[in-house]
Amino acid sequence: MRAVRFHEYGGVETLVVEQAPDPHPGPGEIRIRVAAAGVNPVDWKVRSGAVREVLPVDLPAIPGRDAVGVVDETGAGVQGVSIGDRVFGLGGVTGATAELAVLSAWAHAPATWTDEEAAGAGLASVTALGGLEALGPLRGRTLLIEGAAGGVGSAAVEIAEARGATVIGTASERNHAFLTSLGAVPTTYGPGLAERVAALAPDGVGIALDTAASGSLADLIAIVGDPARVATIADHANAQRLGVHLANAENDSALLAEAGELGRQGRYTPRVERTYPLEQIAEAHADAERGHTRGKIVVTL
Repeated sequence: MRAVRFHEYGGVETLVVEQAPDPHPGPGEIRIRVAAAGVNPVDWKVRSGAVREVLPVDLPAIPGRDAVGVVDETGAGVQGVSIGDRVFGLGGVTGATAELAVLSAWAHAPATWTDEEAAGAGLASVTALGGLEALGPLRGRTLLIEGAAGGVGSAAVEIAEARGATVIGTASERNHAFLTSLGAVPTTYGPGLAERVAALAPDGVGIALDTAASGSLADLIAIVGDPARVATIADHANAQRLGVHLANAENDSALLAEAGELGRQGRYTPRVERTYPLEQIAEAHADAERGHTRGKIVVTL
């Protein structure tokens, strides 16, 4: 199969498109013929070696954690999915940016989503849902999302609204119209956030979700009044010190199924900012490394 691989840790110049051995699913896994794969911050962090102490990989490695495609092989014990089904989901830390990928968690992709949208849904939706679930029931509550325009943040906005929350989202001013289109009330991040939020929500904000790791956890705690009502999916360094919930992305088929059902209902559409062909994987990684994206970056096969 054709695949993107890196043979050593380093910059985007280590990424090459080449032939690699076909993978096969183990028990409880499936293999898909990949139509598109997501590019996430963890991908360039793994490739660069920045997280090798906590997420070591065997080299050469294929970057990518989430993808969409058609099932072409199933492992022992797999139920509820058939050869030819179109699914989106998650594999290991690596392996998705290739013609064939093995998934350990998946759900049927809504017909309402394009391949590019479905490719951007896997990691973003389980991460957003993990952070939101740490905050308890959302209906009737006002939620502040820090970093609401990114891949996880934009997913969290739509999912939280589908669960009945009123959402205030922070982003740079150039992304305020985007947040409004998602249904959030936009504001800028940084100094003075508490005052801006107070003006937007005179009755107060009950809960907060940080997706940005911008150093704002203490401010979010002050705004909602209790660290137990703040969750972060990004600021590992400060979460434990400040006593807020730390949510990690889980390969959970039930969460993917919930995201897919919201997609079928038209209540969650993964937002894709840019799409690259497989041959431009280096540009896609460089784009992701620069950050400041509005939604997801996706590679198509």
